[in-house]
Amino acid sequence: MTFNSETKSWLTIDSNSDFSILNIPFGIIKNQTLSPRAASRIGDYAIDLLALYNTGLLSELNFSVEDFDSGSLNRIMKKGKLATRNLRNRLIELFSSNNQELQAKNEWVNQVVIPVSSIENAMPVEIGDYTDFYSSIEHATNVGKMFRDPENALLPNWKHIPVGYHGRSSSIILSGTDIYRPKGQQKPKNDEPPVFGPCKLLDFELEMAFITYEGKALGESISTKEAEDYIFGMVLFNDWSARDIQKWEYVPLGPFLAKNFASSISAWVVTLDALEPFRVAGPVQNPKVFPYLEYEGDKNLDIHLEVLIQPEGQEATVVSQSNYKYMYWNQNQQLAHHTINGCNIKAGDMYASGTISGPTKDSYGSMLELSWQGTQTIKMKDGSERKFIQDNDTVIMKGFCEKDGIRVGFGEVSTKVLPAK
Repeated sequence: MTFNSETKSWLTIDSNSDFSILNIPFGIIKNQTLSPRAASRIGDYAIDLLALYNTGLLSELNFSVEDFDSGSLNRIMKKGKLATRNLRNRLIELFSSNNQELQAKNEWVNQVVIPVSSIENAMPVEIGDYTDFYSSIEHATNVGKMFRDPENALLPNWKHIPVGYHGRSSSIILSGTDIYRPKGQQKPKNDEPPVFGPCKLLDFELEMAFITYEGKALGESISTKEAEDYIFGMVLFNDWSARDIQKWEYVPLGPFLAKNFASSISAWVVTLDALEPFRVAGPVQNPKVFPYLEYEGDKNLDIHLEVLIQPEGQEATVVSQSNYKYMYWNQNQQLAHHTINGCNIKAGDMYASGTISGPTKDSYGSMLELSWQGTQTIKMKDGSERKFIQDNDTVIMKGFCEKDGIRVGFGEVSTKVLPAK
């Protein structure tokens, strides 16, 4: 089925909306009268997929009522790529201006189409395992310059493998959920004993994350050519980081308390199918990668990203404008590397990109880089200054793609930092 910029909806959609008819993301909605259920979004409307299924208009698809009458998208994802592709295509068809199947039946429309102001989002997926990569060469280089030899900023393995580590899925939270400033051990002065207390160098990390379908059996691998068949969609991802805690604890096994207190995600999962028109070439990889990491075609994605800091009661200030296209290692390579040893993946597993930084200072994806390890300040619109995130600050991340009159976006992930308990 072919759709293009000429495809219009019978629903009213603002031209600057992230949720055009060619997006059709998936999420979970609820309110006082609706139990948690699967939904999509078009413009400022949530599409109740359970109510839509009950009209019979999805009867030709490979889904049951239980798949939509669920508090997570996991049942839908377990049906696989072809099933979710057919579902998205059917939704575009039903909401296209020239289709009368739903449009002509007001009673059904009133049941299916709900203003987003009348619902709240819930976590879209039940996350099983979570992996965080470290795949931006600009970010890795900046960190290497700060903490190691500026002339040899990248570690010897960095251009050979998509470096990653296993994180904590239980503390991945939905946009709009407040977090408390984390506490832990720090060692601010090398010649003095460590201290314990609230983190003083709290930071955001601008990331994207992809979510997988059910994978292969334990012992099997997923190739770069197959990878997209196993990727359901993407969300914005703020991987909170306690820099001072991390500095003291990370040797020899890496970050622990510095990362496991919270990571925030956006509410709507944008499918890989919706993002296909925004493919671009990635950077040249030199030295040549191993055969299992080789790939064909354009695999990076041109996703415009923005980070804002909003002091309490004040106007938000844009502090970073970056782009997912800057990634050195792409999703296909990340998933191929993750499974090359036979690691099995599950529906609902989440894989974060690592901090996304671009080549210029205004495109750096963390306060660590923007303030250059706290040596420079970032001015807010209210006149205050930041080196790192302060109590009662709200960090907002936004992302969208736009090309040839088509806009596909993610909305935002917004999180307020409360004082330590």
